[in-house]
Amino acid sequence: MSAVTDEQDALTGLRVAVLGPGGVGGLLAALLARAGASVTCLASAGTAERLRTAGVRVESGHFGDFTTPVDAAERLTTPVDVVLVCVKATHLDDALERVPADVLGDALVVPLLNGVEHVGLLRRRYPEAGVVPATIRVESTRTEPGVVRHGSPFVTVDLVAVDGLGQRVRRLADALQQAGVTTRVGDDEQAALWGKLNFLAPLALLTTAAQATAGEVRESRREDLVAIVGEVAAVARAEGAPADEEQVVDFFDGVPAGMRSSMQRDAAAGRPIELDAIGGAVVRAATRHGVAVPVTARYVDELRERHPGS
Repeated sequence: MSAVTDEQDALTGLRVAVLGPGGVGGLLAALLARAGASVTCLASAGTAERLRTAGVRVESGHFGDFTTPVDAAERLTTPVDVVLVCVKATHLDDALERVPADVLGDALVVPLLNGVEHVGLLRRRYPEAGVVPATIRVESTRTEPGVVRHGSPFVTVDLVAVDGLGQRVRRLADALQQAGVTTRVGDDEQAALWGKLNFLAPLALLTTAAQATAGEVRESRREDLVAIVGEVAAVARAEGAPADEEQVVDFFDGVPAGMRSSMQRDAAAGRPIELDAIGGAVVRAATRHGVAVPVTARYVDELRERHPGS
């Protein structure tokens, strides 16, 4: 059987719920629905009504501009195969009220959130489900309910095939790949989660504190950049994840100069920022392992003072 046929079979009958159809969730919902999956978006009453009537509109130089119909509801009421959790960490607790554990059953739960601590939270909340550690790399923004602007020339998802879920995770990977999402399956949970945080934490903390682009902070705050990258890498290694700080700095130096972090955009718009999920998680893990992270902690404290409640 050809790979294409395998992927098409992966999409046939696949039932996906997307919790939080914003920039990331809306894009994935639209791509999967366009490719043939059965997609239900879980959102507020107003957003759900808009999606049911108008579908999801994607504006993308990579995928083209298109609109695709989706189903939508305020709460999950029927079984699905997969729930993609795409809300911000700041809204996770409230959003999970839309996904009752007794309806979810043993479905896959795939959190595409920033940070590392949400995986344990989801496993405690949904003990019967298959929680799949995952990360996504994409620049995508919801410009209004049901409208997503995708800016990056890529969408990359990393999934971790934890014990007993390998076949189901690979089916999901095939479905995402067929929908146009570059998808990789690994077997190292800490490597997947900390691999993203190694870059994201320095980017988010520096750009938000300076209210400047990646290009600006890698020049004006070079010493702090190198320090934070090294501190996060040390914590990652203590957590059992591989980390190469030189590689992270090189990657940082190679990103577009105008790149901004989602935390920075949220701060500029007056929205809650994911400081606790990103910087706070690093500091807490460092404390557990007795790893010194003075520069990271200084930035976290500074941003916490500027954004109370974050």
